[in-house]
Amino acid sequence: MTTKPSLLITRRLPSSVIARLEAACDIDLYTGESAIPRDELLSRVRGKQALMCLLTDRIDGELLDAGRGLKIVADIAVGYNNIDVAAARARGIVVTNTPDVLTESVADFTWALILGLTRRISEGERVVRSGTWKGWALDFMLGSDVRGKQLGLVGMGRIARAVAARAPAFGMRVAYADDQVAGVAGAEQMSLDRLLTTSDVVSLHVPLIDSTRHLIDKRALARMKRSAWLINTARGPVVDEAALAWALGQHLLAGAALDVYENEPAVHPDLLAMDNVLLVPHLGSATTETRTAMADLAASNVLAVLAGKAPVTPVP
Repeated sequence: MTTKPSLLITRRLPSSVIARLEAACDIDLYTGESAIPRDELLSRVRGKQALMCLLTDRIDGELLDAGRGLKIVADIAVGYNNIDVAAARARGIVVTNTPDVLTESVADFTWALILGLTRRISEGERVVRSGTWKGWALDFMLGSDVRGKQLGLVGMGRIARAVAARAPAFGMRVAYADDQVAGVAGAEQMSLDRLLTTSDVVSLHVPLIDSTRHLIDKRALARMKRSAWLINTARGPVVDEAALAWALGQHLLAGAALDVYENEPAVHPDLLAMDNVLLVPHLGSATTETRTAMADLAASNVLAVLAGKAPVTPVP
């Protein structure tokens, strides 16, 4: 009887994905409501040949040494800043992620944040639910039109391009700051400084690496228009939350919408008290179809590597 390779999965997955994996692997599934505790992760990874993890799991040298038998770490995410890729490669472990399958969902969600913020939808809902709404008035809770204004994209990867593709439907012109990408049709490339000073909506679409940590700091925020809006669906630490709270308190920008946070799930307390901040619990890719596709792609990577084949979407 052939022994199946052992797979640790750090969070519940769709049953269809589990069924695929069970046919080829012995599965150790963590079923807790929140992220697997570090000590438990270190213990349960021992003896495993594959690991399917999420962005909430820190995969570093210590973890990789505990899982000496690992052949693959499959991250169910596009960003992989939670994984020490160099340490994995040094140990001969393949690292994969799940690009492409969430692009359209996150782009849709980015526009939901843009419109929700500029039209003060969450503020309005709170007023209605609180029972303090006194009825229609000509000057009540006025928002801001986006038509005829500039959408500035910081980063021009897959998701940013999908966001840009939707801009004409809302009458917005597109600018972007990305030194690695040139000649995007329908968009003007400019320096980050110029983008910040000229854009009416600034949307962040960069990975979290050393050079992007606190990319949006006090100086960057002070460069923005006082009428501008900041959107972050990238990674929380790209924005210095304390600096953002300061800038909003100084009325240096009109508002912000955040789907990601510096110290998730914690949020800077000053931001929690501000009506012009739209706060969402990391829902960018949160549709049934997209999250299932992400898990399914991670499973395909695991099954390929365990079968001695090349992964479908290796981390570059």
